[in-house]
Amino acid sequence: MNILAALRARFAQSTPLGSDPASFAAAVRQASEPKFGDYQANGCMAIAKATKLNPRTVAEGVAKNVDLEPMASSPEIAGPGFLNVRIHDAWIGAQLQALILHNRLGLVEPALKKTVVVDFSSPNVAKPMHIGHVRSTVIGDSLARIYSALGHEVIRDNHLGDWGSQFGMIIWGWKNHRDESAYAADPVTELARLYRMIQAGIKPGETFAENYKKVLELDAQGKLIEADALLAKLPDGHAHTVESVRTQVAKSKAIADATRVETAKLHSGDLENRALWEQFMPHCLAALQGIYDRLGVKFDVQLGESFYDNMLADVVQELESRGLAVASEGATVIFTEGSNSPFLIRKRDGAFNYATSDLATIKYRKQTWNPDLLLYVVDHRQSDHFKQLFTAARSWGYDDMTLEHVAFGAILGNDRRPMKTRDGDVVGLESVLNDAVAAARTVIDTNSPDLDAEERARVAEIVGLGAIKYADLSQNRLSDYVFDLDKMVALNGNTGAYMQYAYARIRSIFRRGEIDPEALRASNPPLLITTPTERALALKILQLPEALELAAAELKPNVLTDYLFDLANKFSTFFEECPVLKAETPELRNSRLALGDLTARALKLGLSLLGIDVVERM
Repeated sequence: MNILAALRARFAQSTPLGSDPASFAAAVRQASEPKFGDYQANGCMAIAKATKLNPRTVAEGVAKNVDLEPMASSPEIAGPGFLNVRIHDAWIGAQLQALILHNRLGLVEPALKKTVVVDFSSPNVAKPMHIGHVRSTVIGDSLARIYSALGHEVIRDNHLGDWGSQFGMIIWGWKNHRDESAYAADPVTELARLYRMIQAGIKPGETFAENYKKVLELDAQGKLIEADALLAKLPDGHAHTVESVRTQVAKSKAIADATRVETAKLHSGDLENRALWEQFMPHCLAALQGIYDRLGVKFDVQLGESFYDNMLADVVQELESRGLAVASEGATVIFTEGSNSPFLIRKRDGAFNYATSDLATIKYRKQTWNPDLLLYVVDHRQSDHFKQLFTAARSWGYDDMTLEHVAFGAILGNDRRPMKTRDGDVVGLESVLNDAVAAARTVIDTNSPDLDAEERARVAEIVGLGAIKYADLSQNRLSDYVFDLDKMVALNGNTGAYMQYAYARIRSIFRRGEIDPEALRASNPPLLITTPTERALALKILQLPEALELAAAELKPNVLTDYLFDLANKFSTFFEECPVLKAETPELRNSRLALGDLTARALKLGLSLLGIDVVERM
């Protein structure tokens, strides 16, 4: 049961005449401090302002009319018109006792079931995943799990980058620079080497062309003396000659042009390039799948850009026929309201791009799943793209589903810059996972010497991977954060390791008391609320559905991590102040055991919705 939703429904029924019930109900929320009760209705002041009545008079009328029994008695009026609600202890105990036999801890099927498509991870399959893929992968996975737990139909879609210019680079590299023995030994590593090598051949020329644009313009005009003079004045310009700049740009451009030719041949159905693509893809996908299996991330579909390729021409033609897309400087664009630049859907050379593919994807998803909500878990740098995409899609007629860009910030190193290796490459994801497991193993070896080596290795894997996920998901997704492994695996503070330790700690109580949790649940003992700490813990357990609903509504898994951290802290206080195995009576002992068991189940369920496993011993 969702207490907040139930209270809002009651207050909505008691909204003063002439006021908006939905707005008044939305102003009901958890109290900021225990002295204000458990919940507060804060909408009376807004009604008073609109009706020119005294806020306390409005509050008195609502308090008189609202019926909160058997959940709570009439609300208390405080300050200028706040309504404070305190839930009955007996009701809390009865609700918790009902949860003992409830497998979903109070989660019920929604009145209106939604179909939700979550587009997340979406790596470039031509190279190994790196640290930058963590955020999209774990945020998208968690949101999919949360929506599914709330009873909605969820489709997890990994929109793979399997068709673009990266394969033109690999194919050209393969034809000109391959090492067949290296490919036979490790196909993915060799393909990644080729990709990086071609990128390294193209990038310097692009950089030179940008940095020395004016120099190159003077050189093209035959003004060599002026070009030399300008070059000498530029930063690092003295290290180059006009001829070396010209040569580097020409060399890089030749490689870029060659890779574009290979890409075009692939897209046009060239037999050789298509055969190479089909040869490379299984190796690339297997490497990605190994990472996903380790992280416990699953997809319902993995439809890459190649899947939509034969739909793109029709998409452009349909948009043109409706007058939404027009020719502009040889290209085809959509002019979207509020944007400074047009939305390019076909280049001057006739090639399609990400925008075209994304529009085709929306059309396909609508026809295939008819979703109510479509989430794109992509970093904040793509915000402008998605604003234009969504505007174009709505103009096209796809305005009966909600499109949301779930943006997120960057992962930073200790220097507060995006994480890079010493060589300047982005840090590989597999190496990050290995480092996290190694750091967790050090902590486990120190704190759990009674576990055998095999068990410590298993626990370290679970704790290390959980640490990476929790550290990411506990952040406001819109913020950047500093990657610090030592903090991530610490057994104190708001970390995944602390949450896993809290769960294991509760399970150790049952082992010490030689108590079977299943037998305790089957006995369904009454929940006795005898102390403030018991009450605080009990109420927090009941608030799990509220946390999940809010996390889904705000598309922020950190709402759930905040709840779990508060729950674990309340259990810690309860454990310190309330004897469990040595409780004064058998009834109180069973009540407190049940309270601990419900806490452990809430922690386990909450962590599972973050994609994090628990361990029984730690």
